[in-house]
Amino acid sequence: MLRAIPNLIGRSSLPVIAAFCLLLAVVPAFAVSTLTDTSASPHARVQAVGLEEVQWTDGFWADRMTTLRERSIPAMWEIMKGDQYKPYLQHFLIAAGDMEGRFRGAPFNDGDFYKFIEAVCVVWAQTNDPELEAILDQSIDAISRAQREDGYLHTPVLIARRNGDESARPFQDRHNFEMYNMGHLLTTACVHHRVTGRDDLLAIAKRTADFLQRTFENPTPELARNSVCPSHYMGMIELYRTTGDPRHLALARQFVEMRDLVTDGGDDNQDLVPFFAQREAVGHAVRANYLYAGAADLMIETGDERYWKPLRSIWENVVQRKMYLTGACGALYDGASPFGSSRQTTITRTHQAYGHDYELPNTTAHGETCAAIGNVLWNWRMFLATGEARFLDVLELTLYNSVLSGVSLEGSDYFYTNPLRVTDPLPIDLRWSRARVPYVTSFCCPPNVLRTIAEAGAYAYARSPGTLWVNLYGGNTVTTTIENVGWVSLTQESDYPWKGRVRLTVNEADGGEFTLNLRIPAWAGDARLSINQRTESLKLQAGAYASIKRAWKPGDVLELELPMEPRLIEANPLVEEILNQVAVKRGPIVYCLESADLPEGVRVGEVSLPADVQLTAQNDPQLLDGVVALTGTGEVREAGDWSGHLYRELRDSPTKAVDIRLVPYYAWGNRGPGEMSVWLPRAR
Repeated sequence: MLRAIPNLIGRSSLPVIAAFCLLLAVVPAFAVSTLTDTSASPHARVQAVGLEEVQWTDGFWADRMTTLRERSIPAMWEIMKGDQYKPYLQHFLIAAGDMEGRFRGAPFNDGDFYKFIEAVCVVWAQTNDPELEAILDQSIDAISRAQREDGYLHTPVLIARRNGDESARPFQDRHNFEMYNMGHLLTTACVHHRVTGRDDLLAIAKRTADFLQRTFENPTPELARNSVCPSHYMGMIELYRTTGDPRHLALARQFVEMRDLVTDGGDDNQDLVPFFAQREAVGHAVRANYLYAGAADLMIETGDERYWKPLRSIWENVVQRKMYLTGACGALYDGASPFGSSRQTTITRTHQAYGHDYELPNTTAHGETCAAIGNVLWNWRMFLATGEARFLDVLELTLYNSVLSGVSLEGSDYFYTNPLRVTDPLPIDLRWSRARVPYVTSFCCPPNVLRTIAEAGAYAYARSPGTLWVNLYGGNTVTTTIENVGWVSLTQESDYPWKGRVRLTVNEADGGEFTLNLRIPAWAGDARLSINQRTESLKLQAGAYASIKRAWKPGDVLELELPMEPRLIEANPLVEEILNQVAVKRGPIVYCLESADLPEGVRVGEVSLPADVQLTAQNDPQLLDGVVALTGTGEVREAGDWSGHLYRELRDSPTKAVDIRLVPYYAWGNRGPGEMSVWLPRAR
């Protein structure tokens, strides 16, 4: 683990060799702090690198890390430690008896606090910032004193008991999110232990695990119902990876298997049928994606091949029939499942949920940010299990688009839902704002975004015996150890995702010969590769890894060129709402049209794109923190007045050319209110 790493973010001028030597000088004796520690997982194809082994040095992700460190975390700490909106830290202080008060807020607020602490841990690992360490110390002290002697820790119940409510007991209401909160506690404790070497938060997590072990030793159908939004699957597996205690693995397996005991289940919580019988994504998308991620973790640890069949089928169902172009999941605000089925006796309410196949509305899209993050967590584990590039393709798509859209460029305002179209007025009254705000009553997404951005570097690389995997591109350095090789250090220089040129320089290679696996994105059909300025004859396959094995030496330079031409995308015609419409992608970035980029008087819904439109990439340092926009000529046809009409006779309205500018979807909504659409009618 590297505990005192300097803040390299935005400091690309620091000489690479000097930075590498400085990194080596602070390596302590204990293990590297990985996000998902598969280093001892017998059935993992790939292992994660350390959270602090990758440093974003410049460019896209370095900028986001700077915003996270300088704006997002300080602003969220003000929310977390105060009570301007709802208490978070104060709930633990009340539960510990340090303050008077009652519980105010959502029952999952403890989990939101743990996610924030996880983000702080990761940024501290990369900066050694004493202010962040003070946040950790204050928070862990409050959490420790709030925990009951038997290990139970859930402030809504603890506060109610302290205030005299003798009826408040653990696991009385499946929607009280106790397991969800404890699951995030377990994950955060493991991350904290790995990046600090300390055991104080880990001790809290182990006591919680002991409580759960006793409680679920002989699970009943009533107890089995307590699996809503099951972060505890991932959390318990990570605790097992951290402690090596086989009881934790056994308990994680029991958590999944006891779902079959539920007698009043439904699609909303994915417990209508046993997990091993499931073949499609149903119900609440966050709960679903957390379940699938936890099941993938179990597959990695146990080698139980029964998990692969449902996970593969569900993944294909999502990617081929139920996922938005941005990687967002969960199309429906509310609905019934199975929708329109003849099996009426099995229909259950669904919320924030996967709909039926090809049901992907845009204006009313839910697309909760947490569901997108769940998609990242799930695909990361599928990659660790298989080493297949298709899972990283989905992870990258989701990360750049529907995860980053959840937070403003300024870093302290958030979306809960992520629609793909916004009109003025909206056709119906929807619950969540179409403008980012500093606080929403369901505050699960903002701290989830923060920890995901903080941990993005952990997805950039991976390792296996004799091999370093390069997954994500951008300006960074990586210093890690590879089995059968030793220390390896690389510098990556790239203005990705705005430009497709990636330059990798070998700084250190103890063992000499090893394999570099470079991910060739599925959209990069004409990628080119050269080593030390000599073009390689290796055939590069889009959507796969290119493997280059050689005796690498310091100073070797590998250059990858990925095509970045704008591409028009169309949907399967069964997606009725966007039939005969097109969207635009460039590299991993999905683009959209905002009213701010149209002439006055032109509505977004009046603009169409010709199939032969010529789009030009233009970088404007003053636009949305320096994005690459796409400019071109569209067609505009006045919609006319639809007031009081559901239908009308077709009018042959004339069209005229209009200059348009498309901006990255993740950056929409940062210039004030206005209309937006990812999908536009195809002109001809």
